[in-house]
Amino acid sequence: MPADLAVIGLGPLGLPLAQAAVAAGIPTVGYKTGPEPGSLSPAELRRMLSGGFRHAVGPSELGRVRTAVICAPAPRNADGGLDLSQVEAAARTLAARLRPHTTVILESPVYPGTTEEFLRPLLEECSRLRAGRDFHLAYSPSRVDPGNRDFTPANTPKVIGGLTPACTESAAAFYGRLTDKVVRARGPREAETVQLLETNYRHVNIALVNEMAVLCHDLGVDLWDVIRCAETKPFGFQAFRPGPGVGGHAVPQDLTGRAGRGLRMVELAQQVNSRMPRYVVQRAATLLNEHGKSARGARVLLLGVTYKPDLADQQATPAQEIAIRLMELGASVSYHDPHIPSWNILDRPVPRADSLYEAAAEADLTILLQNHRTYDLQGLSVKAQLLLDTRGTTPTGAAHRL
Repeated sequence: MPADLAVIGLGPLGLPLAQAAVAAGIPTVGYKTGPEPGSLSPAELRRMLSGGFRHAVGPSELGRVRTAVICAPAPRNADGGLDLSQVEAAARTLAARLRPHTTVILESPVYPGTTEEFLRPLLEECSRLRAGRDFHLAYSPSRVDPGNRDFTPANTPKVIGGLTPACTESAAAFYGRLTDKVVRARGPREAETVQLLETNYRHVNIALVNEMAVLCHDLGVDLWDVIRCAETKPFGFQAFRPGPGVGGHAVPQDLTGRAGRGLRMVELAQQVNSRMPRYVVQRAATLLNEHGKSARGARVLLLGVTYKPDLADQQATPAQEIAIRLMELGASVSYHDPHIPSWNILDRPVPRADSLYEAAAEADLTILLQNHRTYDLQGLSVKAQLLLDTRGTTPTGAAHRL
């Protein structure tokens, strides 16, 4: 049976969309664009297959769907901009099979103007069809939050901006089957800029609280108590918390070289956040010195090496840079993470601790980088010789906090 939906790109954006579509009863076919990091548990895969999901046997299946959503990754390239090569490859694959009346939606994180100036010409050239007349074209920013149990695709509003009003309504009709609320933007540029604003909002606010963490440590102020008090304000404040760095798939965009000027606040936020792994290592070395130990030869245990708690995703995790810098100082680094069975740094395996508490008791310094739900922080603070908590989740006074 032909599917109603093709999800092109089965990484961190495409897989959640495919899962939501199957849960809504939409026959869905998935098409991989490359070695994408998205993964499903055996139970999740069984549920999707029983619900009507299947992997495309070949690209020809993309020409037999009503809606095609491009979720190919757009990572940062060597120049700091977005690499749209996988988006381009996905568009060309789809365009060669595109049929009239199909609704094409882009969800990949892109620059404002990409849908009209980059994607539309590719689709029209390869398909000989015209967007807005022969097929519908729209952009919808992905709002995936991996591991969030409170906000799912069903209760998270979906923003849509179509090339024409008819394109918007066609995309809205599709997303209306997945979510409780559809928000119509003026057009694809506005919808693309929603993604820009939402992503940069996160990075800028994390940068602010990361700078506050450094300042408060220098002043002898308990930042975590400051945040606890500040978040009681019912207006004008949203609590963000510092950490060892910013990971994940959402790449901050400052638009330098594209809009005539960059977003200075975003550029500064990137500088602040990129310094945090180095700052964590500096704090670690200082703590060791204060307790009569040198970083050289010290046994350092890293707890939680993923970018987000309770997930196996290591995309842009700050743990990697922290481990490298500790090794450069001569430290002997090991790790523990219930979600990561093996971990390589600079093509070398990092020793994995089998017993968390025994490893913490033996280590000269334990650094909590990610607070997985399975960690008993009370017990950990008792067992560890020296504990640096970069997440502020240990009991007050039980550890040195960022």
